[in-house]
Amino acid sequence: MSIPPDLRKYALATQRNREPILEVLQRVLPPKGVILEIASGTGEHAAFFAPRLSPRQWLPSDPNPELRDSIAAWREVVATDNFYPPLDLDVRESVWSVERDFSGSAIAAIVNINMIHISPWSACLGLMAGAGRILPSGGILYLYGPFKENSQHTAPSNAAFDASLRLQNPEWGVRDLEEVVAAASAQKLNWIETIQMPANNLSLIFKHS
Repeated sequence: MSIPPDLRKYALATQRNREPILEVLQRVLPPKGVILEIASGTGEHAAFFAPRLSPRQWLPSDPNPELRDSIAAWREVVATDNFYPPLDLDVRESVWSVERDFSGSAIAAIVNINMIHISPWSACLGLMAGAGRILPSGGILYLYGPFKENSQHTAPSNAAFDASLRLQNPEWGVRDLEEVVAAASAQKLNWIETIQMPANNLSLIFKHS
């Protein structure tokens, strides 16, 4: 009997940032409920966070079928009972799949790591719109990644990264913190905290009013 191939994928940045991100999540997330992760990528963050954030339930998602296979493979390896199968979810849709297809407990928080700079601005707007629809009053939206402040890069490495992203796709790029906050505010997501993170990244915390 042949053994199926290991479908897990790996991202080097996960190993570097997962501990600092976990420390923030343990402090800012609600103590229970479902945590929806948007753009879960390889699934390594989900596999690391889910067992460490119990009794919260971790619900990963990604629009890429290969990445959903990777998430599912990581889920099998971790084998924790608070780690849901991944959803096919594109934030740019006017109604998210989680709004139609998820029958679990209410979404208490949304976590989004390293997405809005590697996607069109419409993805950021879609993320905010969906969070505004789904999150309850007091629900938390957590963002992680590089940001410009006052339209200026915070480090030369971020400026170089931004240039490389825009070469790959002109619609990508490191976002202005102030523009992200304004997009969130339009959906009644109030910016409550910014946390300096390793490698010139930020954690942004928003709370639904």
